[in-house]
Amino acid sequence: MLQKDKKVVIIVLDSAGIGALPDAAKYGDSGSNTLGNTARAVGGLKLPHLGQMGLGRLADITGVPPVDNPTACYGKMAELSPGKDTTTGHWEIAGIILDRPFPVYPQGFPPEIIEPFKKRIGRDILGNRAASGTAIIEELGEKHMQTGRPIVYTSADSVFQIAAHEEVIPVEELYRMCKIARELLTGEHAVGRVIARPFAGSPGAFKRTANRHDFSLAPPRPTVLELLQKNGREVAAVGKINDIFAGRGITKSIHTTGNMDGVDKTLQLMRQKVPGLIFTNLVDFDQQYGHRNDPRGYAAALEEFDRRLPEITNALGPEDVLFITADHGCDPTTPSTDHSREFVPLLVYGRGLKKGADLGTRASFSDVAATVADLFGLVFPAGKAFTGAITS
Repeated sequence: MLQKDKKVVIIVLDSAGIGALPDAAKYGDSGSNTLGNTARAVGGLKLPHLGQMGLGRLADITGVPPVDNPTACYGKMAELSPGKDTTTGHWEIAGIILDRPFPVYPQGFPPEIIEPFKKRIGRDILGNRAASGTAIIEELGEKHMQTGRPIVYTSADSVFQIAAHEEVIPVEELYRMCKIARELLTGEHAVGRVIARPFAGSPGAFKRTANRHDFSLAPPRPTVLELLQKNGREVAAVGKINDIFAGRGITKSIHTTGNMDGVDKTLQLMRQKVPGLIFTNLVDFDQQYGHRNDPRGYAAALEEFDRRLPEITNALGPEDVLFITADHGCDPTTPSTDHSREFVPLLVYGRGLKKGADLGTRASFSDVAATVADLFGLVFPAGKAFTGAITS
């Protein structure tokens, strides 16, 4: 049993899926395998530290062979909730299993949403269709600058996204528009996230800024984060975790500007030796490379994280526990630029834990929530804890 003054760290490698789920065909994702296909596309990945933890035992990953004596406990997890978006994946990691997917809008948003939105923000819009975020900014960015109309778009995920140049619509005004959209998107139109997508630069050279902000639907019932908070544990959110949970169960939120900043901020928290949970999302895998069909960029980001992994494991106290997992896939080698319905890896490491325990294929991401609660001597109603498999 984990002592009360120790830490649990969950690091989500956003979109690092490890093979298509049995129902992937329903989502158009047959054959998706984010890590496996990325490795093949680049001629092999150099992930010695993740490999030593046991990553190569979970799938055929070129360059990451299965090792004989893994340093971590290893397994993979299936998503029990329907869907394949960020909110669904993170909520399930924290213990919420949805019975229906969030709504999606492949044909754009209907008039009953768009018309009141335009009325309340006091201006017309551009776009209103499913599109790649970078592509639609390149296409409509100049017209946006000329007209002052925000660019509204969606994707295969349950998102209402608003893009605006920071010199045309200031960031705080963009956030206000997002809050209006969030108020309108309820009931049957309760999308998982409204996302502010500010950008800067000139036509032909637009670039998103670090001022992205997600306005998520509030979780429908308590997560393990709220259980920990209620029982006096700190819950530090690094990256977009606070946004995903609409602040519920979060005691401290730290904004990040990218993967390595996320690692830096996580390490700072770990070294403060504050007891509780550190929950980190590293978004670049998904945002910068998966959605842009860039396997080489994805591979480089994985290798960059792997090089930082010894710093993370060395910062763990003798009874601290590290979980490394993902929330869905986003295979950069497929024609689609959207998320993919995949298994996710599960690596669990701690100095005081067993080495090389095979955790098998977990039926739900929520097994993480149940295990985290159990490590703190608490009981969470969803998921199946695997504490006994990882502790001596």
